[in-house]
Amino acid sequence: MARRRRGRPIDGILVLDKPLGVSSNQALQTAKRLFFAAKAGHTGSLDPLATGVLPLCLGEATKFSQYLLDADKAYDSTFVLGVATDTGDAEGEVTAEADASTVNRSALDAAIVGFRGTIEQVPSMYSAIKHDGKPLYKLAREGKEVERKARQVTISRLEITDFRPGEKAEVDVSIECSKGTYVRSIAEDLGQALGVGAHVSALRRTAAGPFQLAHSVTLPTLEALKANDKLAEMDRLLLPADAALSNLPLVKLSESGGFYLRQGQPVLVPNAPCDGMVRVALDSGEFLGIGEILDDGRVAPRRLIVTGR
Repeated sequence: MARRRRGRPIDGILVLDKPLGVSSNQALQTAKRLFFAAKAGHTGSLDPLATGVLPLCLGEATKFSQYLLDADKAYDSTFVLGVATDTGDAEGEVTAEADASTVNRSALDAAIVGFRGTIEQVPSMYSAIKHDGKPLYKLAREGKEVERKARQVTISRLEITDFRPGEKAEVDVSIECSKGTYVRSIAEDLGQALGVGAHVSALRRTAAGPFQLAHSVTLPTLEALKANDKLAEMDRLLLPADAALSNLPLVKLSESGGFYLRQGQPVLVPNAPCDGMVRVALDSGEFLGIGEILDDGRVAPRRLIVTGR
């Protein structure tokens, strides 16, 4: 007999403003405890050094977390020129220092052009990418280094928002990029291009897919509500499970169509898209899940939510 999950069967997406110094999993477990949720998952790790948008999926929303893993991201970051570290961020050991006062704004502008668009990026040894089933950062902490293949990533926007010249110059940047982009690698590669080295001293994620900082909630806010037994107010902070799927077309079904879809049967939907994945809801507005348009125009169920648990 399967063991029953402890906690409430609550569904939705919490856009958390992750605090500094907390891992994504620590933030997830804290939010899960505060909501007393039976099931929860995050949508890709955000370094302890980083703060900002971390969407957390509760209950049935976990079925759609992959769409947020694959989504574009946006960051504000500060790079320190003239200091290279083994991790590419401020938590690492200094490996090289140089006088960055030789770098002026025109040299910086010229160098940063090469990091826009589709570029090749070698992931850091301190990333969470796995090698033979083990995260690279664990191998790095054991003093091991393995060959990493360059990956293609797309930097759709990379702008300098402030530059503070000096021996240890600081550059504030705003970045919009594809999934799998490592901001610390941009800093390291930019420092190398300028000949002075660089690392990330601050990193804040400002967007993940459709979610912005304006949608986010802090852990202190949740803790204050929990301390005052305001569970209903906490629940109202959750976005619906399909909030992560706003880029998919929506098709609506009648009650009978929804019944057959829930039985695993493809159904015909008038005026549906010709192909691809779609959000599926009843005419009443109740969200059912994700479907895929078949060659004959019917919608086949792919990931459906379970109701009435």
